[in-house]
Amino acid sequence: MLKPLGERIVLKKKKAEKSVGGIILASQGADAAGLAEVIAVGPGARTLNGELVAPSVKSGDIVLVEEFAGVVVKHDGEEFLVVREGEIIAVVD
Repeated sequence: MLKPLGERIVLKKKKAEKSVGGIILASQGADAAGLAEVIAVGPGARTLNGELVAPSVKSGDIVLVEEFAGVVVKHDGEEFLVVREGEIIAVVD
């Protein structure tokens, strides 16, 4: 498994569901394009004083990510997105 460093976070993008005819279902819609599940979280960022600031998300959270955020990484045949915490817009409840 990937272990992120610093304030980086490993995400697994959620796929929009499609019908047999290839139409994106309304319940998922365009909103699914920015949704991702948090897979792993780095230890956090350091302040100028050297204090560690823990990330505000945890593994299992569903988050909304900026459109062109992060770096796509393939690992063990799966595709992940590695982002900085600042590229996460919101946590979905």
